[in-house]
Amino acid sequence: MSETIDAALSIIRGGTAAIVSEQELRAKLALGRPLRIKAGFDPTAPDLHLGHTVLLRKLRQFQDLGHMVVFLIGDFTGRIGDPTGKNATRPPLSAEDVARNAESYERQVFKILDRDRTEVVFNSQWMGAMSAYDIVNLASHYTVARLLERDDFEQRYAARQPIAVHEFLYPLIQGYDSVALSADVELGGTDQRFNLLVGRELQRDYGQPPQVVITLPILEGLDGVQKMSKSLNNAIAVNDPPDTMFGKLMSISDVLMWRYFDLLSLCPQEQLDELRRSVDNAANPRDVKLKLAHELVARFHSISEANSSQERFLTVFSRKALPDAIDERKLIVSPEGLPLARALKAVELVGSTSEALRLIRQGGVKVDGESAAETLVLLPGTVRLVQVGKRRFLRLRISEKDA
Repeated sequence: MSETIDAALSIIRGGTAAIVSEQELRAKLALGRPLRIKAGFDPTAPDLHLGHTVLLRKLRQFQDLGHMVVFLIGDFTGRIGDPTGKNATRPPLSAEDVARNAESYERQVFKILDRDRTEVVFNSQWMGAMSAYDIVNLASHYTVARLLERDDFEQRYAARQPIAVHEFLYPLIQGYDSVALSADVELGGTDQRFNLLVGRELQRDYGQPPQVVITLPILEGLDGVQKMSKSLNNAIAVNDPPDTMFGKLMSISDVLMWRYFDLLSLCPQEQLDELRRSVDNAANPRDVKLKLAHELVARFHSISEANSSQERFLTVFSRKALPDAIDERKLIVSPEGLPLARALKAVELVGSTSEALRLIRQGGVKVDGESAAETLVLLPGTVRLVQVGKRRFLRLRISEKDA
């Protein structure tokens, strides 16, 4: 029995940031029954992205070990707006937005999770039935002083930035979800640690054994700086078309590539170590990145589509004799992006916007290997390969102002 638990813990530990606590997890595994593994997702946009799949991958590992995943769609909390990591109050979603996005989530998660070992629930089922008295009673279980210990609340309070009362309720409601579901384990990103620990405390207050909390690293987006987020335009969506997903993965930096391997790849560790050694011994990092892009496109689409995407990528890029070394420049733009002609002027690939427009109209400008349209806008959170004429190349890493 102990050897089986040791083997399970070895799998569970992989890629985690922290387990609170491993001793408690060992005791729960020794119960000899399937554990209820909870993870919550606020349906703030219709598409899951690869950052979400870090968590989904760990949930699938629990399923493969024989446990039941409770996939919680926070349709109630989604209408409040998660304040985690925000320096301002986030507007709540409409009921229509939440319902539409939740339906999309359900279609996507089973690309990773085992449907037979997944229970999909909505927290409106119990929160929507609570009276005003019930909400006030829930709020009585926590103090404002404790809530202000959370980093983002503490920083906003110190900076005299507004904190709405409903934002204080968010971690309490997320914690109460664990009570309603009798969760044994809850998973979340490192930015959710405070909320997950609130769940442990509320379970104690309500007479339940406290859940084990497992936090996982946050995956950086295409910019390699901020966490992957649909709102920051630096995400790779699970539903991205194969060619789009492949191209985005090939656009990440060589340094970020290893982070993606560690958090997303299913390659055995010894294979990853061998890939690192090959790059250290002068192998082209691009060839290793091709393996990553192929693996992930095959997982979320199919092997045949991954093969086709790789072939098209190589046709567009590698077989057009691009230089081995391409300069990279960071371009800061507004959230709405920057028109290509103005971007070319900003990075000094041309002398003026009018010259840029003339070259674009003549077909002398390519973006990601394709002739560029005059109307093209470069958006923040993307990386674009720009070619002017036959010999001028520049990789633009595009970020948002004040990001």
